[in-house]
Amino acid sequence: MVQPTITNFFLSYGLRLNLMPSVLALILGLNFFPKVVIADSIPSPIVVSAYFDLYYAYDFNQPGNHIRLPFAYSYNRHNEPNLNLGSMKGACQAKRIRANLALMAGSYSMDNLAAEPGLLKHILEANIGLKLSKSKNLWLDAGVFPSHIGFESAISKDCWNVTRSMMADNTPYYESGLKLSYISKNEKWQMAFLLLNGWQRMRIIKQSLIPSAGHQLVFKPNDKVLLNSSSYFGNQGYDSAILMRYYHNLYAQFQLLNRLGLTLGFDLGAQQKFTGSKTYSVWYSPAALLRFQLTSRLFASARGEFFSDAAGVVIFSSTPSGFQTWSYSVNLDYFLTKNLLWRMEGRGFTAKDAIFHTDQGPKSQNWMLLSSLAWSF
Repeated sequence: MVQPTITNFFLSYGLRLNLMPSVLALILGLNFFPKVVIADSIPSPIVVSAYFDLYYAYDFNQPGNHIRLPFAYSYNRHNEPNLNLGSMKGACQAKRIRANLALMAGSYSMDNLAAEPGLLKHILEANIGLKLSKSKNLWLDAGVFPSHIGFESAISKDCWNVTRSMMADNTPYYESGLKLSYISKNEKWQMAFLLLNGWQRMRIIKQSLIPSAGHQLVFKPNDKVLLNSSSYFGNQGYDSAILMRYYHNLYAQFQLLNRLGLTLGFDLGAQQKFTGSKTYSVWYSPAALLRFQLTSRLFASARGEFFSDAAGVVIFSSTPSGFQTWSYSVNLDYFLTKNLLWRMEGRGFTAKDAIFHTDQGPKSQNWMLLSSLAWSF
């Protein structure tokens, strides 16, 4: 049996969260490594925002159940208009406290949070933070927040491509627990240490009370370069089994020219083959992305990536070579208005084995076209 809420995690480690209704009303929308603005001692008004992302995708393998790919968790419906993600968010920050809440619906929440029970499937963010120092940007946050792993998020308009990379779809989009974060005065260094319920879990598994942990280190020497190192380690076993997982995410972002950006990423994971084993199953994924601004409203992006998981740790395949797949995509983005973004993407997959199932039998290739319309305020 699992514990029903994230609050039980904090109680199990001697931390009690007294979330009064007035505080819960303030909780909303924590961005990935935001700039911390020190507010006045009087709480600021609640900032309300919304995001809706409608899409239509056509998979040329024509899956009969309308589910495109078992290893993709965004834009994963074939030949049917759908809502990928719709969210309502609110945020408030005072001098020593900040709180965030974001609720969501759509095919993303149905697919990516399938293991979460009931209403937890509709939580995008729910956290509260306390500033620990009067003079330093040192914060302790507790609750559910965006993952510290990767350069992509569930909010598509903030990503260079419409769909997520294979590495993003198979690492946590969200995490729950405690986060201690620090931003230097010149904002060139950002650091975080995390104590987590597990690998993309809102609930801690009762039979495995050993918490997971992670770190993030970001260095931004100037406006044109960002370097990121993130890690995770924890037990993936159930009951008495202990299967330690170790994961590292490394990426760099460069503004090569005024209109040209480059992102390079490499993820590496390892997990024990069985309890007490000194041997590990290893998977990895390199990726490269380019984005070019054609006009003030028009952008073009391209992505190339490879994902190798021969042992099927995070992407299972019953084929001899396991999951070893290339993916490539191009997309055009056009801002119809400041808050309305129309996007088109073409994407292909080429696998070493025939891993893509169709009515005509398995194939080693998959192709799709997608259009999305994202509106936010």
